Amino acid sequence: MIFSLMLVPVTWWLIPGWFNEPSASPVRSILLFAGLFAVILWSAFGVVRHADCLAILLGEPLGTIVLTLAVIGIEVTMIATLMLTGDGNADLGRDTMFSVLMLVLNGLVGITLIVGGLKHREPAFNLRGANAYLSVIIPLAILGLVLPRYTTSTTDASASPLISVFLVVMCVTLYGVFLSIQTLRHRHFFTQPEEDDLDVGDKPHVPPGIKTVPYHAVLLVLMMIPVVLLAKTLAVLMDAGVERLGAPQQLAGLVVAILVLTPEGVTAIQAAKANQMQRGVNLCLGSALATIGLTIPAVICVGWATGLTVQLGLSSLDQLLLFLTLLSSTVTFAGGRTNILQGAVHVVLFVAWLVLIFD
Repeated sequence: MIFSLMLVPVTWWLIPGWFNEPSASPVRSILLFAGLFAVILWSAFGVVRHADCLAILLGEPLGTIVLTLAVIGIEVTMIATLMLTGDGNADLGRDTMFSVLMLVLNGLVGITLIVGGLKHREPAFNLRGANAYLSVIIPLAILGLVLPRYTTSTTDASASPLISVFLVVMCVTLYGVFLSIQTLRHRHFFTQPEEDDLDVGDKPHVPPGIKTVPYHAVLLVLMMIPVVLLAKTLAVLMDAGVERLGAPQQLAGLVVAILVLTPEGVTAIQAAKANQMQRGVNLCLGSALATIGLTIPAVICVGWATGLTVQLGLSSLDQLLLFLTLLSSTVTFAGGRTNILQGAVHVVLFVAWLVLIFD
């Protein structure tokens, strides 16, 4: 069944008549975009499902790391493909990373906290784990997405070769140190507090049909194949659609962020409903950290390989939203419990960002 479904997007990709000059017919372009979006989203859900099975088999926090890295793999593939479409999009990597941060730290965190608060009033999480995430997210976000706007070695928002090397080394090093803390030295920082037992009936969600680790690992990789094959065609359609509609360029980054984060967002919300707020925090903050820690080096390397001058520095307005988001996140995760008020604040920030995209 899985392999037969995987043949559908592969077959679409191999039929050149469908994909030649997609902008020639608006109706065909819309239908193609909707179909490709649905197929890639289905593949992303498949990736997350098998990563979720691995999470159950491996336990926390290794399970969440596998899930996060799988989603980031999809994100990096999509960003690299869209950046190389046409004449190259120097802003897409930055816009997508910023969109992911806003979608995760505001939209996804807000909904997760509201769902958890409505059902369990004040769900608990491990304060030391949340602090560990934020202690890395904040400097990576500021150095990676704000610093290039203010350096004088370039006349635009790009990073000079020296600063680019520094950003790659800094991101990889800090993320590597964080993973060693998360998986070896301080694993207990990222597990549900022992004193906060699950309510009666609030058992961890166990996906049906769990098998072995190799089985789900292989299928996880196979489910990413449609994403790789169809990403370029989706990029062509998206690029043509944004140009024809006169839509803001940030809209492409938002679409990519929604595409790669929807499955993981569903998993985080399910964890909050089951009173597993720590798993929800791991998923949300882990996605934000992996996006900054892994996507910045990937985007810079794509620029090096193609000669594309990658723009990393955010505009003044986006910087303001980023600072406000990081400050609110610090306040939200300053205690060991959450409530719906904190979730509502993050949702408002998310809506404000959506409004400002179009104004």
